[in-house]
This record gives sequence, structure tokens and C-alpha cells, in this order.
Amino acid sequence: MTARLIMKLRVAEVEPASRDVLRVAFEHPLRPELPAWTPGAHVDLRLPDGKVRQYSLCGDPADRGRYTVAIKREADGRGGSVWAHANLAAGGIAHVSAPRNNFPLAEDAARHVFIAGGIGVTPFAAMARTLAAANGDFVLHLCARSAADAPLLAELRALCGDRLRCWFSAEGQRFDPATIGAPEAGTHLYVCGPTRLVDAVQAEADARGWLPDRLHIERFAATLDENFKPEPFEARIASTGQVLHVPADRSLLAVLRENGFTIPSSCELGTCGTCECGYRDGTVIHRDVVLPVAKRQDRLMPCVSRARVALTLDL
Repeated sequence: MTARLIMKLRVAEVEPASRDVLRVAFEHPLRPELPAWTPGAHVDLRLPDGKVRQYSLCGDPADRGRYTVAIKREADGRGGSVWAHANLAAGGIAHVSAPRNNFPLAEDAARHVFIAGGIGVTPFAAMARTLAAANGDFVLHLCARSAADAPLLAELRALCGDRLRCWFSAEGQRFDPATIGAPEAGTHLYVCGPTRLVDAVQAEADARGWLPDRLHIERFAATLDENFKPEPFEARIASTGQVLHVPADRSLLAVLRENGFTIPSSCELGTCGTCECGYRDGTVIHRDVVLPVAKRQDRLMPCVSRARVALTLDL
């Protein structure tokens, strides 16, 4: 996998999208068009200290002139959102990657059911815009504490009409996962938001018999497993035969870099998909939240995934 294009983009517009969310639009200072993207895609925002944060694109994929994201200020987060709220202003320059999509619309779906928790609505804004323009069949469940805390609410109401269902817990309207019901032919279910909401929807979907390929999940963070104990393993490089030792306290990605392999990465938490690479054999312990089941037979995320005893990397 090659590194993603990083562009110096101008901040074209900054405006509030809810009480603690900023809607930020980026444009290229010289070119009229940016690289194309599809609903569900995200971009990397590179901070001055070298850190990288991912934000879903929430604008119109048909508008090649700008990228729009919504950033929630997380005072107890990893610092990216606090920096963005304090420093992103119209006319400024930001380093933004070309888009990548780990959460696309299912092309074969006849109907789409979206469930969003707070800022998790951002990828669905682009999906809803695309489907509405094509007269597609969808419903969007937006979960937030209140209307004041619901990002992009006015925009979504105008866009979705009666296809938007709002669940505001402060008003006694908490989303019930049972609302998703039993699976229906041609219907795909999508969820993005806090861990508690995602886990509840996934548990309900499993209990109702939703097939894995009809359930699409995007998480804010990697799944925690307090009982997981990493063990050392060997990584063989298919192209050279070189064997690398990966200690229990080091990631495969770190060991590869130490041995001269240039592998792009971003979150290093198993949530963005940037460092994806192939493997040929071995028992892989997949610890990311990005790769679909169908790709786990020969792809892995070296930032968090490990192996039992040994594996051969397709490098």
C-alpha cells in the first residue's frame, strides 16, 4: 500500500454545527477540484506536532471543490479536536490527506438503515445526501443528548425530511436497539458512534439474525479486550525470506519500520486502515475494527494485529 497524498488546503469556512461541533470546509488554494471521494470516506488531518486524526467527510461527494468535516471538541480526548477548535480558522492552511473509504454504502442494497450516535452522524450525512439525490430508500436514526447537541441537525432535517428519526435522551427518547427489527431482503444496517451504542446495535443485530455482510460498523476506537495478553511471534518476509522477531511488547508495525520497511500509518489504533498489508500464511489475531471478515483471510493491520507463533507477510 502506498502512502496517501497529503495536500496543503485552505480553510474556506468554519461554522458551528452544534453546541460543541465545528463544521470545517477545506479548498485547494490553486486547483478547482480535489480528489474524488465516495460517501463514508474520511480524511486525515495532520497536526503541527506530527499527530494524525481522522474525520469523516460530511459534505456533498458531487462537489469536487471542497472537503467538509465536522469536528467535536473532546476535552478529554487525544488533543486533535482541541487543537482544531482553537486553530482552524478561515484563511488558514491545513495538511489534509486524500480520502479513504473504510465505510462505504453497500452497492447491492435496496434499503439502508443508518444509526448514528452524536458525531457519528458525519458519514451518514454524505450517504443521505447521495441517496436523497438518487431517490434511494433509507432512514437515519440520530441519537444525541438533545437537539442542541445533535451535529448537523438543521441540515439533516432539510435533507432527510421524514426519513430522519431523532432520539434525544434528555427528552426521554432514548434509542431502543430493538427498533432495527428483523432483517429484510435487500436491507443493510449501518451504525457509527460511541462504543455503547455500537455494541448494543451489534448485539441486537446478532440476536435478530442479521448476516455479517448486511451489518456495517464504524467505531471511534478499537475494541478493548482486557483479557488479551500479547505473545511474541515471528514474521517472515515473503520476498526476501527474512525472519523478524516481534516481542510481546512491540507491534508488528514498529518492528517492520525498524527493519527498513516503509509502511504508511495514521491512527496506529486499528481504526483507520492506513497500514493494511497482506499475508500468505499463519494464524493472525485480528485486533482492528476496520477489516471486513471477507478480507481477513489474507489482509491484516500491523499496528495492532498479531499472530500465533509465526506468519508470512506478503511484502
